[in-house]
Amino acid sequence: MKLIIQIPCFNEEQTLPLVLADLPRRMDGFDAVEWLIIDDGSTDRTIEVAREGGVDHIVRLTNNKGLAAGFQAGLDACLKLGADVIVNTDGDNQYDGKDIHKLVEPIVGGTADMVVGNREVHTIEHFSPLKVTLQRLGSWVVRQASSTEVPDTTSGFRAYNREAAIQMAVVSKFTYTLETIIQAGKQLVAIDHVAVATNPKTRESRLFPSMWSYVRRNSVSIFRIYSQYEPLRVFMSAAALIGLIALIVWARFAYFYIVEDEGAGHVQSLILGAVLFNAAMVLAALGVMGDLMSAQRTMIQRTFERVRRIELQLGVAPSHYEPGAVPTGQGPTTGADAGAATGKTEERDVVHL
Repeated sequence: MKLIIQIPCFNEEQTLPLVLADLPRRMDGFDAVEWLIIDDGSTDRTIEVAREGGVDHIVRLTNNKGLAAGFQAGLDACLKLGADVIVNTDGDNQYDGKDIHKLVEPIVGGTADMVVGNREVHTIEHFSPLKVTLQRLGSWVVRQASSTEVPDTTSGFRAYNREAAIQMAVVSKFTYTLETIIQAGKQLVAIDHVAVATNPKTRESRLFPSMWSYVRRNSVSIFRIYSQYEPLRVFMSAAALIGLIALIVWARFAYFYIVEDEGAGHVQSLILGAVLFNAAMVLAALGVMGDLMSAQRTMIQRTFERVRRIELQLGVAPSHYEPGAVPTGQGPTTGADAGAATGKTEERDVVHL
């Protein structure tokens, strides 16, 4: 079995050596442990530092595409390089690499397909009470949408077996953490979580320039993802709430019209109730349309998974691939040779689906 540890990076020249220093080279249950970085358009010496640190594989994106795109590119490359298990960690040295064995144990033991590291955010010193509260709220929403029990859904320290990784397809342009858990919960992926340690803060987050930016972006992401996967529940709930308000407004008009005989003076309540009722009907229609689109998304997801399996059987090389550190006495590996790293040949006449 092969374990590949992938590290999304954007200008991590200073912190990447700290990350690599804690990563394992051997682990029980695996014949090989390899390292891969996804360089998301860095303008510093991130790639040179990675090679100096012994990174085996590099996926170099031409310009900065964002964390979600980098994660997806790394996942695709790891699969095409023959990974049986993929561990994702961050390039800012947030997570303790010594805990990787905790992440992979449930997968090696056959009890989980995906394992998320629980940072136990209430114990992290640099997390403010507001941020802890938002983390818990966001995690609760994601648990409701995914039908999982993951306590720390925004943790990027996680492990996937091959089958789980094949099924992951990130649509969000902001972050992959929430969406992949919801996807896994909706698919045939067994999810587990383990407690992991975190390192002292090395720098400010590049995803969130400020606390209010964190609140705004996370709120929008949670709502968008939840609406994407549970549109009927979201819009029907909103329709029921608006419809209830419309009934209350109409009841007020009825009271004055029947009991007080003052209906002429409260026509505005009749009009407001009608406007609210129309809004409720529109929301209900959006829920039905969203539910139909969700079914189409599921079919597209299954098509994507089938295409990915075909590519893996054909031995298609990963895109934007470069070799990492080259062992002494070996020549450099070309991008075309990357397909050979999977142990598959490209000369296949039949693809079994």
